[in-house]
Amino acid sequence: MYLSSKPPIGYRSLLPPAQVTRTVEAAAAAKPIAMLCEGTNLVGADFSTEDEVRAKIGKLVGTTQNLVLATFRHTDVDRTRTLYEVAKSNHRKLAVSMRQAYVMKKLEADRNLDLPRVDSDDFLVFRREKKQYYKWEQAILGLPNVVDAHEVKQMQDSVILATAFSDLKELIDLRPESGSSYILSSSEPFNEEMEIEYDKFVNWLDHFGLPMYHIHCSGHIMPTEVRQVVERIAPRTFYPIHTEHPELYARFISGVTKVQIPEKNKTAQVA
Repeated sequence: MYLSSKPPIGYRSLLPPAQVTRTVEAAAAAKPIAMLCEGTNLVGADFSTEDEVRAKIGKLVGTTQNLVLATFRHTDVDRTRTLYEVAKSNHRKLAVSMRQAYVMKKLEADRNLDLPRVDSDDFLVFRREKKQYYKWEQAILGLPNVVDAHEVKQMQDSVILATAFSDLKELIDLRPESGSSYILSSSEPFNEEMEIEYDKFVNWLDHFGLPMYHIHCSGHIMPTEVRQVVERIAPRTFYPIHTEHPELYARFISGVTKVQIPEKNKTAQVA
């Protein structure tokens, strides 16, 4: 959240600035007794923007001769829009997963998000091979632009394929040709299970000769904007969460309102 006409450097929002401002003002009007807020970027924040991400990915895609693979969160509508725009400007189509297509279908009615239609000619929906599909997947299978690995394999120079670390079988079926690239456009693995899947995936990238490019911009709010929002909302008590530096976070906010660091297995008493 932020209280200006433009988003702060390094921050991406699902909502336009005016709507975010209204949300902050509504929160302030409610006079909350408590506020919880993440502090992921409190230390070592990466000052970059989605425009920079778009420019870097665009340059890479423009110089890649064959298939472009990209991993990013299927709920990240900003990154979806960025990949879609890059694909379109490079005469490619963005192929998203069935899960991502389902999310986009649900969100496309919200005009504030300005999402392209997943059933348009500029999109493809990538179908993973399965013995049985869920009901929501069956609905997506009815779209006119669904393709499988064998079809994508035949048009590698005209597709950006959204993939995941777990898509090993699909990667084998696709057999990316020489001159293909892989883009990691999300945070790096942060738990043991993700690291195992990541390592397997990297080994397959090495096998096929695909270089990896990490091009990402965090969606987490910057510390200065956290302080600005807290000051405007003015909760009675502020609780720093989702941070590796709660004590630093507490000192940073302490001049604005009362701060209480949550304690494990203890209930906070809010007056």
